[in-house]
Amino acid sequence: MQDLSRSFYTLAFVFLILGLILNLYPNLPRIPGDININKPGIKIYIPVVSSIIVSILLTFLLNSLRK
Repeated sequence: MQDLSRSFYTLAFVFLILGLILNLYPNLPRIPGDININKPGIKIYIPVVSSIIVSILLTFLLNSLRK
């Protein structure tokens, strides 16, 4: 049961840090490789590369916390 609560605390901390970073730098996720479609009346933003980078970072972070 302690492992589960530790995981929740770690996840909450990660989301807190990500939220603070995204609040301080609102244009940070718009990096090359993300799909951005702007047409009259429609805006579509698909963060392909941003999602891959976040996935890799979280994988490294969570694997390092397990050891």
